[in-house]
Amino acid sequence: MAQNKLDIATLWKFGRLSEHMVSPDGKLAIYAVKNYDVKANKGSNVIYTQSIVGGNAREIIDAKTNAFGARFTPDGKKISYLSAASGDVQLYECDLIGLNRKQLTQVKGGINGYKYAPTMNNIALVMDVKLDQEVKEIYPDLDKSNARIIDGLYYRHWDAWHDYAYSHLFIQAYENGALKGEALDLMPNEKFDCPVPPQGDDDEFNWSPDGTKLAYDCKKLQGTANAISTNSDIYVYDLKTKVTMNVSEANPGYDKNPQFSPDGTKIAWLSMEEAGNESDRNTLVMFDYNKPKASTPPGNGQMQAAIYILNKINPLTNNFDYTVENFIWLDNARLAFTAVIAGTKQIFMFDPKLKSMSKAVALTYGAHDCVSFCAVPNAAKPTFLAAKMSMSLPTELFLVDLGTKKETAFTSVNKSILDQTAMGKVEQRMVKTTDNKDMLVWVIYPPDFDPSKKYPTLLYCQGGPQSPVSQFFSYRWNFQLMAANGYIVVAPNRRGLPGFGSEWNDAITNDYSGQCMKDYLSAIDDVAKEPYVNKDKLGAVGASFGGFSVYWLAGNHNKRFKTFIAHCGMFNMESWYGTTEEMFFANNDNGGPYWDQKKSPNNFDSSPHKFVKNWDTPILIIHNEKDYRVPLNQGMEAFTAAQLQGIPSKFLYFPDENHWVTKPQNSILWQRVFFEWLDRTLK
Repeated sequence: MAQNKLDIATLWKFGRLSEHMVSPDGKLAIYAVKNYDVKANKGSNVIYTQSIVGGNAREIIDAKTNAFGARFTPDGKKISYLSAASGDVQLYECDLIGLNRKQLTQVKGGINGYKYAPTMNNIALVMDVKLDQEVKEIYPDLDKSNARIIDGLYYRHWDAWHDYAYSHLFIQAYENGALKGEALDLMPNEKFDCPVPPQGDDDEFNWSPDGTKLAYDCKKLQGTANAISTNSDIYVYDLKTKVTMNVSEANPGYDKNPQFSPDGTKIAWLSMEEAGNESDRNTLVMFDYNKPKASTPPGNGQMQAAIYILNKINPLTNNFDYTVENFIWLDNARLAFTAVIAGTKQIFMFDPKLKSMSKAVALTYGAHDCVSFCAVPNAAKPTFLAAKMSMSLPTELFLVDLGTKKETAFTSVNKSILDQTAMGKVEQRMVKTTDNKDMLVWVIYPPDFDPSKKYPTLLYCQGGPQSPVSQFFSYRWNFQLMAANGYIVVAPNRRGLPGFGSEWNDAITNDYSGQCMKDYLSAIDDVAKEPYVNKDKLGAVGASFGGFSVYWLAGNHNKRFKTFIAHCGMFNMESWYGTTEEMFFANNDNGGPYWDQKKSPNNFDSSPHKFVKNWDTPILIIHNEKDYRVPLNQGMEAFTAAQLQGIPSKFLYFPDENHWVTKPQNSILWQRVFFEWLDRTLK
């Protein structure tokens, strides 16, 4: 079959699969596919079911409903989902073929999440509760004022100013397909959120198997204290005693995503040790209700109970030197989880009976990212249903036989498009760094690559800073799309990325311009030795910390590059520090504020804006108005510096995007300007 090169239009024809689950009896899978209407400038979910043993997918909820959060109810008899069909987001139920739909909730302002108790007698609901006053409520005579009175940091976060409300967890009684009575707020009058914003989800709360306890995480800090610490904790509400217990109080860092073991005697969760490091290694820890009790704790206070049980917390994956992501209980002792390792995401199993130090063993292998997975109940042999992607494959579902490790394609959402689209070769290359380390570098070639020709080549600079260059299929930084436009792409797993051990990951702290930048140059210099690379046509591109990297390289590249593209990058580290919102990130990565630096050189001394006098290369700058992590002034400052020095430059500004670019037409504009700039400056 004749194949076409990947282009921008084709990229937006791909269906984007998400939210998969297997029914309690193991017979059906449910998943969502989002398709985009570029003209309407929006996307809509379609919900499908499909037999585990094979067969065609069945559409059960159409795009008009735009349902999300679809799941089987614990008894397997119905499907629940969220939809804004009635105006606000509400909870609905339908039968297994999508009929007999019923709206369960009628909450003003809608709900943000939900989870049924396994016993089907309660539902946990996430709803906003307004607890702060606006100016017009404090001063009723000033009802036209939209000013804010602010007395602490975190007044805005990610892409939104605080809306005076907090996301709370409620328990709502449920019986025979109907809600009963009033919902119980588990956090009455508490000015805290569950799930934890901005990207928290329903993984942050879970029921015990018998439905008598609800575990959840919450970051119980306000204002400036919230901005400078990552400390969240695991709380367990007991429906019988009506007591809430903090089971992770001793840990100063993130504690998130609690899950009960199948017998309800243990709780496992993800834990980071450091109080201000959002990129610390995630480990699995476990609290065991059944460990011997030294004595009965005095009184019934929450604090006393929390102190009493701290000795029962057991770190499970301390000897596994990679960061744990999604996890599930396999039985009452073993857990399975995903982790980034060597530029890929794989599924691992923790087994306390293993003799190895890490107690972990890989269950999947290969050049792919396993982004999520679930077990198939009642399978003839242990099986996972896993969502997998690669640089050449948008997310699809695969059945993974845990015995043979064989992976079988389960969905084929984008097969018809992929069959007609030529993808370029993805090569794993090991490059020696300046300190004699081996660095994994992905090299992506044009689909019609001819080694006798010379190609313009792009150095891709990753954001994060501690985000992996794994086998992701991106709809913005799409390596295959860059390759299809005639560019070789060089994507290094430079210092500061997970998947190569804690020492490699942590090496970037307060050293943004040190070994990390040397790693970038080692990668591009190594690949540029190849006869098919045009050394006179090299570019560097990246966003966020990748944007910082581009700005820094622009002043320190020794004539290597002929063009730069920086998106939402930090340019002036001092002004960025004073305007960003998550101060724990800013303090951790920079060794504290700029006015109290004890180490030199440091990130503030080597800020990209201090080398702008060396700029001599065309640069495209992209920045977004609603990006409060790296505020708009960073892009504006960089563009001003380029223009006043007569550097050929362009500024692409998005007034309605945050740190990402998500709206279809904005995304297409981004790609068009991106490639127009590259073609003009490298071709």
